[in-house]
Amino acid sequence: MTIYMNQYQTKALETAIFPDEDQTVAIAYLSLGLCGEAGEVANKIKKCIRDGNSYSGIADELGDVLWYIAVLAHYLEADTAMDLNDIAAKNLYKLSERAKRGTLQGSGDNR
Repeated sequence: MTIYMNQYQTKALETAIFPDEDQTVAIAYLSLGLCGEAGEVANKIKKCIRDGNSYSGIADELGDVLWYIAVLAHYLEADTAMDLNDIAAKNLYKLSERAKRGTLQGSGDNR
């Protein structure tokens, strides 16, 4: 089954249940959820390294991270109508430009 980023975002929004009556509350809630899920990914990887286990359970956690990204992007970009396809394309363009300039490594946003 092939699913595209915008399709995923639409479906993810159908399952969003949280206090979203205030955009600021929604953004805070989703940001905290994203951090929590990213922490779960890191913790599972840490345990895989420690115990020598496979990374087989990580995909489920990455899916949770993707859900938070999709829904958060909807709330953050509501005024500019930027969707996940746009965000993904913009990110790939940024990385390809950095690769052309040889600045993938290093720090800072403007490299």
